[in-house]
Amino acid sequence: MTRVLVLIVGFAVFAGLFVQSAPASKRLIVGVYDEAETLGRPERAFPMLQRLRAKAVRANLYWGGPLGVARRRPARGTNPNDRAYDWFKYDRMVREAAKRKMRVVFAIVGTPRWANRGKPFNRAPLQMRHLRNFAQAAATRYSGRFVPVERLPNRRRQQARPLPAVRHWLAWNEPNSPVFLFPQYIRLKKGVFLRQAAKNYAKMCNSIVAGIHRAARLRGEKIACGVTAPRGNNNPRARRQSISPIPFVRQMKRFGARGFDAYAHHPYYGHRTETPTSKPKLVKGPRIVGGPVVLGNIGDLTREVRRLWGRKPIWITEYGYQTKPDRAFAVSYAQQARYLRQAFSIARSNPQIDMMLWFLLRDQPRLRRFDGWQSGLLKRNGTRKPAFRAFQRVRK
Repeated sequence: MTRVLVLIVGFAVFAGLFVQSAPASKRLIVGVYDEAETLGRPERAFPMLQRLRAKAVRANLYWGGPLGVARRRPARGTNPNDRAYDWFKYDRMVREAAKRKMRVVFAIVGTPRWANRGKPFNRAPLQMRHLRNFAQAAATRYSGRFVPVERLPNRRRQQARPLPAVRHWLAWNEPNSPVFLFPQYIRLKKGVFLRQAAKNYAKMCNSIVAGIHRAARLRGEKIACGVTAPRGNNNPRARRQSISPIPFVRQMKRFGARGFDAYAHHPYYGHRTETPTSKPKLVKGPRIVGGPVVLGNIGDLTREVRRLWGRKPIWITEYGYQTKPDRAFAVSYAQQARYLRQAFSIARSNPQIDMMLWFLLRDQPRLRRFDGWQSGLLKRNGTRKPAFRAFQRVRK
């Protein structure tokens, strides 16, 4: 996703007008989302995040899938010490973050095969109580009071120190995309389709909220639902069905999503000529629905969330601009740095946005069938891009 060069003078004028038109946020949680680094290589990731002055790190807390905590069915799902659970990578991450006084944002994602009759991790659980129980186990483990039982190499056990607390949670990831939740639609009868993803997701959101609150009542936990991708085709007959954010939000409300503290969204750009202030061509006003919601028209989403649930904070839990070697969406290194500064300025100027996380720390590798993602502040070889310095200078 890429943007046109923005003249520095033009941006300065815009920024001044924008700040005058809305009171600046008193507080913006600024951080990075790169679980390949924070879960896979924490020994190199966290010192670099500390140099960046990041205040938060996000990772998906996988219930099922290859990194799943619960690849086997637990005897007692609410018990964090159940022998079926494997929390090692996540415990290590929260400890590394706590050493550097960084908040952790965990997104509970992915259904294990035992919970959906052997289907892929992007299918909803058949019984929502299993998801609720896992959310309760996760929130109990990361309540700040839980002391895990450590298994030592000689098979003895010893009591460790309490695990650090996790106070920020996300319910799933991009449920309006078939990559993370399938099916998006089901056919009821000829010419009539149900937005099944929104129906399932409303139950999943409620289950995660209920589980976390059961474990950590009145302890300051904040849970965001939505976590939506920026666009969708709204076409139940498409080969790859997806639902755009505002129709998805309305269906979430219709099917009873409630009790969450914030709404999370990923307002990525859609073309290399778009800047953080660009509005999608298909969206000409707040009454037009069905188009993308990017940073330039984030107000359409905030108004809709406010109309349906009242004034809830907005969390931007993924955002970034790709550079080379990406072929489709790459902007120059200088543009990436400039757009990063501009994007965080926009977020801070919006009183409803409480969090903004940049994706990624380090460029992903290019594989044969997948180009990876190249929005890192570091190149794959560890060389710093200009955006690295720009992120350091963002007010935290």
